Amino acid sequence: MCGRYTLSATEAAIIEAFAVEDVFMETGLTPRFNLAPSQQAPIVFAKDGSRVLTTYQWGLVPFFAKEAGSKAMINARAETLAEKPFFKTALNRRRCLVPADGFYEWLPAASAAKGARKQPVWIHLKNKEPGPRLFAFAGLYDTNKNIDPAKPLNTFTIITTAANATISPVHSRMPVILSPQAIEIWLNPTIQNPEQLLPLLNGAPDDIIEMYQVSTKVNSPSYDSSELIEKIESD
Repeated sequence: MCGRYTLSATEAAIIEAFAVEDVFMETGLTPRFNLAPSQQAPIVFAKDGSRVLTTYQWGLVPFFAKEAGSKAMINARAETLAEKPFFKTALNRRRCLVPADGFYEWLPAASAAKGARKQPVWIHLKNKEPGPRLFAFAGLYDTNKNIDPAKPLNTFTIITTAANATISPVHSRMPVILSPQAIEIWLNPTIQNPEQLLPLLNGAPDDIIEMYQVSTKVNSPSYDSSELIEKIESD
């Protein structure tokens, strides 16, 4: 799964990387090092022939949900998207990019000392240049007008798939990281055939991923600092 991620790239970098043409945000973006469910985060989707950058709430609440307490889906499994009616429709019509430059997982409990908190790791793309490398998760989005017609709820989810060999020792799932070629297909609204879309939702190649242990301060969603992605030495 994916329960926390980072996005330190500037708004200008996101616009350039994903060929954004329109921006709809109430406030400017700031570097984030501990994005958590229920928080607002940037997404990119196609609307009226243009790519739009905006912010939605992480944790998808379907359009048909009628109660504020409806469980938000922070992740959606790639393997079952075409099987469930709601996700099949979202796959056809409501696809988005979720800009990111890394995400967190926690080492299995067996690797932690008894009574110790599970050790987080920061997972990211290898980069020859200084600083994190921007990429995009595959996502789906929706708008709910049932819960509060006066205030539509805009939400998104991150699609996950089976972990690649690099990540599988830490977790069995990983978010789908789209290649530049896959992004062009994913954001093309004329493509609605699952047979064209589902093959894009695989684990990233093993050789482009790296990870290292980071501070347990990431365990608190209220803590958000570049310190969180600094490497710490393992015992």
